[in-house]
Amino acid sequence: MGRRKNKLDENKANKVITFIEEYCSFTKGEWAGRRFRLLPWQRELITELFGRVKPDGARQYRMCYCEIPKKNGKTELGAAIALYMLIADGEVGAEVYGAAADREQAGLVYTAAAQMVRNDSRLSKRLRVLDSRKRIVDYQTSSFYQVLSAEVPTKHGINPSAIIFDELHAQPSRELWDVLTEGTDYARKQQLVFVMTTAGVWDPNSICWEVREHARQVQEGVIEDPSILPVIYAADKDRDNWEDEEVWKRVNPSLGQIFTIDRIRDDFRKVKQQPTRLNNFLRYRLNMWVTQYTRWLPMDKWDECAIPVPEESLLGRECYAGLDLSSTRDLTAFVLLFPPQKEGEYWYVIPELFVPQDTIWERVHNDRVPYDVWQKEGYIHATPGNVVDYEAVRNKIVECSQNYDLKAVAYDPWGATDLAQRLQDQDGIRMIACRQGYQTMSPATKELMRLVMQGQLAHGGHPVLRWCADNMVVKPDDNENIRPLKAKARERIDGVVALIMAIVAHSYVEQEGETGSVYDERGIITL
Repeated sequence: MGRRKNKLDENKANKVITFIEEYCSFTKGEWAGRRFRLLPWQRELITELFGRVKPDGARQYRMCYCEIPKKNGKTELGAAIALYMLIADGEVGAEVYGAAADREQAGLVYTAAAQMVRNDSRLSKRLRVLDSRKRIVDYQTSSFYQVLSAEVPTKHGINPSAIIFDELHAQPSRELWDVLTEGTDYARKQQLVFVMTTAGVWDPNSICWEVREHARQVQEGVIEDPSILPVIYAADKDRDNWEDEEVWKRVNPSLGQIFTIDRIRDDFRKVKQQPTRLNNFLRYRLNMWVTQYTRWLPMDKWDECAIPVPEESLLGRECYAGLDLSSTRDLTAFVLLFPPQKEGEYWYVIPELFVPQDTIWERVHNDRVPYDVWQKEGYIHATPGNVVDYEAVRNKIVECSQNYDLKAVAYDPWGATDLAQRLQDQDGIRMIACRQGYQTMSPATKELMRLVMQGQLAHGGHPVLRWCADNMVVKPDDNENIRPLKAKARERIDGVVALIMAIVAHSYVEQEGETGSVYDERGIITL
């Protein structure tokens, strides 16, 4: 909580607590329909927010910034505060607005408030719920609670007595925030802005980060601003161990009452099995701001897959491949993947990687990566000139198709269509165009992760492939789909991308069926 500048009026605080616990109710789950009982952290927040008053009797705080992990009961708390501000704050002509990044999100608090009205005969007698407009009206005082739509220009000229701002982190710009908060309190003695949010993806220019950092500095005593009440439950990335259950308990004040620690343990186990879930765990369970990207997998698990690859015994065996071409800076990668032929056998990997000979020294000097050593030890092929010689790449692919039963090659069509066409038309190698979006890459990236985490992959400890794996991060979307990206511009991930594309090729052929496909006569296939 922030610094306390004025006295605490317990009668004012108790008035709000009594209203919430006598008139409001839970609206979901096993407690649905029961009277609202404030949890200790909620009671403390209400007491401080409404009980701390200035000498003239008005509330000290004009804003409360409440940042807390998901599922700690902030939505129903926001709904209860909205109803109090609508009919019990002593404001004639009260205008209470629900705002969020979109009307659907803002409607979550409204839906809870509307159900609270329906659950109590006294509230339902006084208030009219207009679901079609997402509006609750108190005709007795000419007051209303209204969910706002997303169109910013239409919000000018409003006169809010209270604003319930949900998930501020999701705001695409500061426009709606500014329209609702800049100068709208001139005609209100004690306007209240109640912000409820979880942590978001870190953006130093976002309005939520701006408001959050101001609140944090107030909470830590760095600056003085008696008008804002900071309530922040969050783990600290520098001081806290995210795997420590004591940290989980500290930042989830509703733990043991709304949900049990076993729910967090389940999510934690999923992170250990799928590290790409880490960012969501940090955000939603520990309320930690995260970067847009997350590390792909633990390198100790990758290193456990450094099992020797028996290349001689793989001759003539069924395999699939991925081809990721480059011109100058990136690696050109052609990676073969051999599925197991019997239970308990590994998925074997053979990478063929190419760089231009004339750029090796520059790469060693600028990237500080031992390309020269890798060339001498046979881990990369250097082609003459300052760009990769695609004819050399083609010859290697043809050679591999002669040595192994190469079923299909997935390739990125960007800049590679000509080579792919020649490989298919002239060399008889089946080529599958594989675009680098979420839809195509996410399932294969997750499958590769599964093979690594379960120790079913054998890559022989290839150092360049390891370097690519260590450089790789993923960018999840809102549905936990992922796609591979470089952590830094100079780093290379092409070897692993080609391996993922090999999994795409295998999955495509498996799903399609190996015989009688109509696609065999249609030329290049695009995914």
